[in-house]
Parts: sequence; C-alpha cells; structure tokens
Amino acid sequence: MDKLRSMEVMVAVVEAGSFAAAADRLEISSVMVGKHIRQLEQHLGARLLARSTRRQSLTEVGQAFVDDCKRVLEQVRWAESAVERSRAAPQGLLRLSAPVTLGSQVIAPLVAQFLQQHAEVRVDLQLSDSVADLTGEGLDCAIRIGRVVDESLVARPLQPYRMVIAAAPAYLRKHGKPKRPAELERHVCLSHSVWQRRVEWTLNDGGEGMQWPANARFVCNHGDGLRRAALAGLGLVMQPQVLLADDLARGLLMPVLQDCLPPPRPVHLIYPPDRRPLPKLARFVEHIVKAIGDAPTPPAALTPLQPAAGRRMRVAPGRSTTRPRV
Repeated sequence: MDKLRSMEVMVAVVEAGSFAAAADRLEISSVMVGKHIRQLEQHLGARLLARSTRRQSLTEVGQAFVDDCKRVLEQVRWAESAVERSRAAPQGLLRLSAPVTLGSQVIAPLVAQFLQQHAEVRVDLQLSDSVADLTGEGLDCAIRIGRVVDESLVARPLQPYRMVIAAAPAYLRKHGKPKRPAELERHVCLSHSVWQRRVEWTLNDGGEGMQWPANARFVCNHGDGLRRAALAGLGLVMQPQVLLADDLARGLLMPVLQDCLPPPRPVHLIYPPDRRPLPKLARFVEHIVKAIGDAPTPPAALTPLQPAAGRRMRVAPGRSTTRPRV
C-alpha cells in the first residue's frame, strides 16, 4: 500500500467532492480512487467517508485524518522542492493565470521574453476572466484586476487597468462625437456581455454616475470581437486601453469622452508567501514588475509595457477589498 498516494487520493476526493472528480484531477480511474479509500479505511480500522446513494460526507474521524493528510502532503511538497530551491538557475514548469485581455495583450508577450532569457523554464499560461484559486489549481502566481481579497497572499502592484471609449473616424464623421455620456443613448454602442451584466464600469457624467447603454446593437463576450466591430465602423466601443492602444496610435480609432472615463482599477501580481521562493518564480516576478510595475509616474504618461519600478507589498489586514473583475 502506497500510504502517501492514498492520502493524496483521499484529499483529492474531499476537495473535488466526488470520486469521479478526484479521478479526473489525478488522471486515474474512479475504481482506483475507491480502492485507495478502502485500503486506507482497512489500514486505519475506521470509516473515513459516510456514503449513501446520493452523496458522501466525511466522518468525524475522516475530517481529522484529512486535516493531518494535508499537513503531511504539504511537508512532502516542501521536501521535494528543496533541491530546486538550491539551484541558482530558474528551471521547471511555471503555472500562472491572467485575465483574457490583459493576459493576451500584455502578459503573453512578457512571458515570451522571459522564456527567451531562461531556457530551462516552461510556462503554462491560463487565460480566464474567472478568479483563479492558486492552491486549488496548482498555480504559482496570477494576475488580478481589482483589489486583492486574500490577505495571505503577496501582492505586487502593477500598472492600473484603464478603459478607453473610441470609434472609427468614419463612424464619427457620420454620427458626430458625443460630448457627454447622456448622448450615448443616441449612438450605436457596442457592449461586452459579461461586464455589462455586472454593471462594473461607471462613466462620469457631470459628477453623476452613468452606465454604458444596456440596449447595445452589438453585444459580445470577447473584447477583440468588439474591437473589430468598432474598426469596421459599426459604433462606439469601451474597452481596455491595452487592447485599443495600437489602433488609437495608428488613427484607426479615435478616443471620445476622455474626461468621463471610469476610474482605473488596480492590478496585482499575486503569489503565496515563501521565505525562499523558487528561482523560476522569483525571476518571473522580477521580470513582470520591472516591465509593468506600478510607479509614481503620472498615470497618463505610462504605456502598457513601459518599464517602471515596482515594490513589494502584503495586503494589509482589515483593508476594505472588493472581488476582482475584468
């Protein structure tokens, strides 16, 4: 009986919620998962899981055992990483998560630069607008937009996330430029389906807040789809500066309502605290912070990839936080 493997399977069953989900996570069969649980129960002489036809739950003994298993497995992972910690050169797999637009426009090119500098490192970049669970998904670090909720994580501030409202010159010649957000009701507006439902980006209309029109002619769940529609002259679009920066610089899109934009949102590179971080993570953090770290430079003077000095910070206990969004 492989006790450590069986303990790992037991923890996976509890965290995943079922034998089938644990089997998918561990890439083994559900039958093998059940075998590991039975072997543990026989070895311990105690019932760990109470099962019925519809659900399963931990017994009191099972809960105590799983808590101890987690501590043991964490110590094993620490021991296994000791060799890598002693190496000066970054190597191995680095897994990270980032929001779709910011990740594809900014983080992915920076990852490419990092890989060119460190030949022994591999990177798995997951792009998703959902909030990633670093521990549950086995991630080394993540990029978050919004204030950091988990106070146990190290949070390195990056350049804020800013929005831009723009349209193609041809559209503006035909329909004119809106002078204030209230005029958007008379324009063709292109809307992102996700943040429109959450009512997240509030425009400043003479001191009063106003949402992007809900009756948009074109709704899409992907920023680049909205960008392409705007380039085709369909209407006005509000999207992140990092997505529209090149089109604005080339004159393919023209900014409007620049004094009415929503406030920028904080961005952080987050990762678990470690007194001796692995070289691959330490070098990657340095690389990202050097490239897009937050700086005292006035926000308007910063471009998405302009190098800036960063600083290390931990989220202050008791600080008011909100759930990160994109």
